[in-house]
Amino acid sequence: MGAFVIKGGKPLSGTVSVSSSKNAILPIISACLLTTEECVLKQIPGLDDVSGMCELVSNLGANVEVNGRARKISISTPQLTGHTADYELVSKLRASFLVLGSLLARKGVAKVALPGGCPIGSRPVDLHLKGFEAMGAEITTGHGYVEARCPDGKLKGANIYLDFPSVGATENLLIGAVLAEGRTIIENAASEPEIVDLASMLTKMGARISGAGTDTIVIEGVEKVHGVEHTIMPDRIEAGTIMTAAALTGGDVTLTNVVPEHLKPVTAKLRESGVEVIEGVSEICVKSSGRPTAVDIKTHPFPGFPTDMQAQFSAYLCFAEGTSMIVETIFENRFMHVNELKRMGAQIRLDGRTAIIEGSEKLQGAQVRATDLRAGAALVIAGLAANGVTEVLDIHHIDRGYEFIENKFQRLGADIRRVQ
Repeated sequence: MGAFVIKGGKPLSGTVSVSSSKNAILPIISACLLTTEECVLKQIPGLDDVSGMCELVSNLGANVEVNGRARKISISTPQLTGHTADYELVSKLRASFLVLGSLLARKGVAKVALPGGCPIGSRPVDLHLKGFEAMGAEITTGHGYVEARCPDGKLKGANIYLDFPSVGATENLLIGAVLAEGRTIIENAASEPEIVDLASMLTKMGARISGAGTDTIVIEGVEKVHGVEHTIMPDRIEAGTIMTAAALTGGDVTLTNVVPEHLKPVTAKLRESGVEVIEGVSEICVKSSGRPTAVDIKTHPFPGFPTDMQAQFSAYLCFAEGTSMIVETIFENRFMHVNELKRMGAQIRLDGRTAIIEGSEKLQGAQVRATDLRAGAALVIAGLAANGVTEVLDIHHIDRGYEFIENKFQRLGADIRRVQ
């Protein structure tokens, strides 16, 4: 088990390039199963979740070649040799459930273990299954697995209304609808940038998709799709994490390889708290001095404030002047970082899905534990600004979604190192 040892109190300064998006590449890897031809994915982030997804599609028959030096992955699946996504992999990586759509579209049958991932709350797959049932799949669940089968071997186009704009359900149904017979309309669809990136890649493969990025996506099914080269979009959550750390430490940091449009909710809250944020075409500069001012936040699906940035802002607002309130509307168990921040002296009170944070001028370094991916990022941010030494344990959670985050902070002047 690894840990980060952080000596806090150093302002961050310099320039750093943001890695490609974890949340974009995982469904895109699944979508590569739709074609017999080679798909080449570029600007691949070196993440544990990416390795896990590659292992999963390999087990289903894909030929996967990883070129770490060139930062690309080549995936070809002339023949699917299996249709079962085993529990061992799916339990570690929730996004692996997205192979359900690919398998149903390509093979007409799938058996996928119920998913795992970070323990941040209930994330049922009911919306996925209702959508595929509307497209003609016969679905049974039991013994920890979902089994789905198309009676005549193909999904059928359908009108699908999602009760909640679920990112995962939107992605899964979008992938499945590409090879379905007829037209599929997904209403109340999620509109996150990662869905736009997936639709862009599928369109380059020959899919007929309109409306991605809005709440209504229309897919005209095609007979087959072909190989593609695709560059993965920048990771807006990594960018937001670094922006928050720069702001909290009184830094002057320029982030490159970003899409400022994707970061508007984060930018708005940083500015509201007194931070200067300057946007360019593909870069953002964050300049800060002094304590931030307290702000209130409520998480919402895109384009609202992202739930994946809630923990990081919880840490940020522990140092703010005044009282802040954060309301979490997406996941009911996404405040597990609070008790760890309290170990550092944070004044936080929880009331259901609301956190009331009394800002302090400083927190004290302590030994804390990353309970999930974004909670771990929050503890790193707190450690960068706290007095003394902070040791963040269980950083395998952080490695799932941040590509050697300590190296990026080191280049910006932070005193952070990885230890065993």
